[in-house]
Amino acid sequence: MVDRIGPAVVRLDVVGPQGRGGSGSGVIVSPDGLIVTNHHVVAAAAARHAGLRLAVTTADGLRLGARVVGADPDTDLALVRVDENVLLPSAALGDSRRLRRGQLVVAIGNPLGFESTVTAGVVSAFGRSLRAANGRLVDDLIQTDAALNPGNSGGPLVASHGEVVGINTAIIQGAQGICFAIAANTVKHVLGELVRHGRVRRAFIGIAAAQTTLPARLRHLAGVAQDSAVMIAGDEPGSPAAAAGIVAGDVVLAIDGAPVTGADELVRALTGERIGRALAIEVLRGGERHTVALVPLERPPRTAA
Repeated sequence: MVDRIGPAVVRLDVVGPQGRGGSGSGVIVSPDGLIVTNHHVVAAAAARHAGLRLAVTTADGLRLGARVVGADPDTDLALVRVDENVLLPSAALGDSRRLRRGQLVVAIGNPLGFESTVTAGVVSAFGRSLRAANGRLVDDLIQTDAALNPGNSGGPLVASHGEVVGINTAIIQGAQGICFAIAANTVKHVLGELVRHGRVRRAFIGIAAAQTTLPARLRHLAGVAQDSAVMIAGDEPGSPAAAAGIVAGDVVLAIDGAPVTGADELVRALTGERIGRALAIEVLRGGERHTVALVPLERPPRTAA
């Protein structure tokens, strides 16, 4: 596993006039120098702060310049390209759905500056969720007990069949053996979006909303099975929600027939595939259920769902 993937693991350093800034790991996924890493590893370079540059150090000690070609803070992923015209060892992204609990995995990276460090563990669980730095919920994380430390971020989690099944992203401070990686299937989707569009496209309807509990009496009268939904606090003028007639006080019950029980669930439902496509939004208004048609737009940068 290590012999196969290790040569494709790199160290990433954000370097500025005052010396080294942040550092982390990455994995080369294309021989021409495309590297996957965490957004938080290269965030300063991605924002193009004055004087900052990105340096890549390969497993055999080659030093290369690089630039961020796309980033998605919502999933804590970024795509980096090496500046030089070189041919590099690369690793394949596997199918994370093939993983099983208890399966052996190894993490490869540069924790605390110790380059090419390998730690081993097992897949502990699937489908975990954590908050990204921007507050959005990152879903479908792999939990592992392979030891991770600062500097492992952005490095690969490798399964026993020798494929990259995740990108290491987070640890729980104070815990032992509770670490997380972004599933490879999520990584492949995000990379495809970054390569095609330079960003990950997500749908936007223009509301402020929060989870609300539906009292038993109201559920009975309205014929609603779920015990929670999303209360609309307001919408942006000219937004798709405003154009559809959704107003403050409406309670969103479902989108295209799929129940919506919380704000995070609503955000997850607004995928890029739904941009420009009419949705059936079921709302509770004045104790009665109504269905309105709404056409989402592409979500502007740094805008809430």
